[in-house]
Amino acid sequence: MKPATAAAKLDVYLPATPPEFQTGVVTREELNELQRTPPPWLVDLRRHGPHPRSVVAARLRVSTSGLARNGLTDPLTTAQIEELVANPPAWLSRERASLAEVKREEQRIKARDAERRAASGPTA
Repeated sequence: MKPATAAAKLDVYLPATPPEFQTGVVTREELNELQRTPPPWLVDLRRHGPHPRSVVAARLRVSTSGLARNGLTDPLTTAQIEELVANPPAWLSRERASLAEVKREEQRIKARDAERRAASGPTA
């Protein structure tokens, strides 16, 4: 697989990986090995960053869209994420509330659809 795909599966920021990882091809076996026994560079990258937006969003408990709406388009390090958590700007609270509302609505729709399926009986 391409290095970008492997980096995404490993939850790491591709430009921060070693050059040989960025330019090579990663087999499924190599990916499995990296996940099973991560080398020091991978451990360090996961611990300290920089982290891709998906990881930043998860650690801040907001959506990636919420990051973009508030100008956070670059990868952040663990220290930068911790600083945001320790001293949350107003947008962070708004985005967390927004994401929580979206998740509640998704659950409501899922429950409603399950009720409708149950009420309509078995389908043939």
